Amino acid sequence: MNTEEIAKKVVELVRKQAWYEALDTLYDDNIVSVEAFSMSGGSPETRGKEAVRGKIDWWVNAMEIHSFDASDPFVGHDRFVVQYDADVTDKNSKQRRKLSEVGVYTVKDGKIIREEFLPRVD
Repeated sequence: MNTEEIAKKVVELVRKQAWYEALDTLYDDNIVSVEAFSMSGGSPETRGKEAVRGKIDWWVNAMEIHSFDASDPFVGHDRFVVQYDADVTDKNSKQRRKLSEVGVYTVKDGKIIREEFLPRVD
């Protein structure tokens, strides 16, 4: 698949909240995933498919998702960007909030090799 095809497939799967399917089918085994901030005080960078699977596990277990939307992708060369908007409740604190961020993805040899998430600052 080329970058545009991968971008469209990411959006299709994420809109269905099929995060594991996206990871299993579109991501390189050595994926690098970067969050804007570290949750536990460690590195904001996660390396490898299984580590990213752990991030997905955390999200699914920690958040009640009321709505989740993904924009159509912006695509250029080997990169694409998708905006995500979510309405979630933290299952532990019961705090409901709206989240908005973009994911910036890099593709090589038909697989996503890097993703970086940048939150909207209000």
